[in-house]
Amino acid sequence: MSQARDHGVDHRPVRPFRNRVAGTGASAGRRAVAQLAVGTPVLPVLVVALVVSADLAGGAGMIWLPLLVAGPALAATTNGPRGVLCVGFLAAALGVTLGIRDGVPGRELIAVLSALVAVTLASGLASALRGRRERVLAAVRSVAETAQHALLKPVPSTVGPFQAAVRYSAAAAEARIGGDLYALIPTPHGVRLIVGDVRGKGLPAVGTAALVLGVFREAAHDEPDLLAVVDRIERSLARNLGRDDFVTAVVAGYPRAGQLEVVNCGHAPPLLVRASGTVTPVEPVLPAPPLGLRDLAGYNPGLHTLSFADGDQLLLYTDGVTEARDGDRAFYPLAEGLERHISREPARTLGALHEELLAHVGGRLHDDAALLLIRKPAERGAEAEAPVASGTGPDVPARVSEAKCCF
Repeated sequence: MSQARDHGVDHRPVRPFRNRVAGTGASAGRRAVAQLAVGTPVLPVLVVALVVSADLAGGAGMIWLPLLVAGPALAATTNGPRGVLCVGFLAAALGVTLGIRDGVPGRELIAVLSALVAVTLASGLASALRGRRERVLAAVRSVAETAQHALLKPVPSTVGPFQAAVRYSAAAAEARIGGDLYALIPTPHGVRLIVGDVRGKGLPAVGTAALVLGVFREAAHDEPDLLAVVDRIERSLARNLGRDDFVTAVVAGYPRAGQLEVVNCGHAPPLLVRASGTVTPVEPVLPAPPLGLRDLAGYNPGLHTLSFADGDQLLLYTDGVTEARDGDRAFYPLAEGLERHISREPARTLGALHEELLAHVGGRLHDDAALLLIRKPAERGAEAEAPVASGTGPDVPARVSEAKCCF
């Protein structure tokens, strides 16, 4: 960005040197005033001023002077140690002035000032500790955000032949990361994507999500068969997860033009939006257990193949969306919301869905929620209709095939 600015041409008229210096000094002065205004403990000073005004109006002396400690105590919650000390010094100076004016006995005035000094020092220490905790929290947030970007890489607006968009919200808002996972990557075997939900929350769920995404990204490039990709994730989870842990997921691929493959492992069915606007859930014909539980179920998942033409869209999501409840404990109707907000721009569609979802729950989700939407725009020219991967046959109608053992 800086290089672009440096190489740009500025067409504004050049001012004389003195005017530029004066302008620089004025702008520096404005910046200094702005920084001072930001750091000024306005509210604590206002509290001190109110106490002083009450004393001047009533002339009650000792009745109002002890309330001056509210100034530095409040400054500890809004300002740094320097601001706290400044408010404490101001309150002490005004307290002495008012005490002398009202004829407060010396011993009582010293007691009030001692309490004011003690509260100021304690508030200054509390402010310093608060600032330190805020810096640590900011560093943790930065690390969590970096980890999220490494784990859940941003999805570009165009991936292969698709328009794409993602919306993700973590239940742990401060951490900005959770147990839901998604990925959309182009491979030699076509575009492949995954959306999943790890059982549980917190750091263990994040670790499991990282494991699933790592295996998926490697297998998606290596394995020509989508079921083999799912098998590699299953084997990895079987070695690394506990007996009660599992991951629900939908893995999809676009091996050739006009054809979409879907493998559903215990996850919520994706929503298929045809170019006509109809929304249909892609229910698995052969339901499969979640990833990590195949040994207990004793059977393999099936491959569901369906047509995916120009203008069609596919929405994958996690249960944090469909299980979001309003004040009356009613679930969010995702399919109806998708029908209302569907458009030719996936980012616009998900933005409207996300806003409606937040409005439905009252502003904050209580579970991780992920939305991934792809759209197949109309191609330009006949070359775009060529198969994405070599060795593939012509388009076939929707089918379900049993998985082959890949262990």
